[in-house]
Amino acid sequence: MDLRIFTEPQQGATYDTLLTVAKATEDLGFDAFFRSDHYLKMGDVSGLPGPTDAWITLAGLARETKRIRLGTLMTAGTFRLPGVLAIQVAQVDQMSGGRVELGLGAGWFEEEHTAYGIPFPKEKIGRLEEQLEIVTGLWATELGKTYDFHGTYYDLTDSPALPKPVQAKIPVLIGGTGATRTPRLAARFADEFNMPFGSVEDSERQFGRVRAAAQEIGRAADAITFSNALVVCVGKDDQELARRAAAIGREVDELKANGLAGSPAEVVDKIGRYAEAGSRRFYLQVLDLHDLDHLELISAQVQAQLT
Repeated sequence: MDLRIFTEPQQGATYDTLLTVAKATEDLGFDAFFRSDHYLKMGDVSGLPGPTDAWITLAGLARETKRIRLGTLMTAGTFRLPGVLAIQVAQVDQMSGGRVELGLGAGWFEEEHTAYGIPFPKEKIGRLEEQLEIVTGLWATELGKTYDFHGTYYDLTDSPALPKPVQAKIPVLIGGTGATRTPRLAARFADEFNMPFGSVEDSERQFGRVRAAAQEIGRAADAITFSNALVVCVGKDDQELARRAAAIGREVDELKANGLAGSPAEVVDKIGRYAEAGSRRFYLQVLDLHDLDHLELISAQVQAQLT
């Protein structure tokens, strides 16, 4: 059972803060450090000092960590041309010695596009499908050969398909709650399917859709890793739990209902229920990036029980 630390830097974080959390992630034995890919804060926070770019951040962390996997939940397809994204991710994979994973989504937060002058197309899923085909196609092209793609939204001719990543195949993550198109994309392209902030029941239903879509195209469903992203808030007692919930502007009961929250024993029990639904990996959404004691508690009393 993999536990990964998942951060939301658009809510307010410097690179140095993210580096501190990534190093703690590594030192405490977690599997990976992931971050969102957003340029605008959400909700009632200042967002100061302002956004950091996901792939610039991961490039820095690639040189300053040694073991943990590094990736995005999810890179917004609207932010980057697929050829450019393939170059960026392959380069960061080289810089990390082969520890990168790419979570790629369609993009959804219209306000951040407006705020930074980024086009926000109406048809996003069709674009995402072409982006996935291009990025994976460029990486898979043999050295010395060129890559061509002629689609509705993108056109590539005689691409040298360089640089190449260190990994023979960079893992691709796809996620979402769509009932039809999302499972079909996952069946074609995903090494991992992630269910974001869903209940046990909703996760089991969506995992089943992805499995069915994979079987329809002749792919083994167990070739895909199933995972969940959930907010985490753990306290060794009720007082500590309440303090941590208040620090992120949430109520304890709501966190217990919608995330991984409570005592270490309660969190282990809930992880077990998701595991019964098919989940094998958890992205723990950590919202207070300055509370490193929280990570230590999770490592010592949650992760230890799962391993």
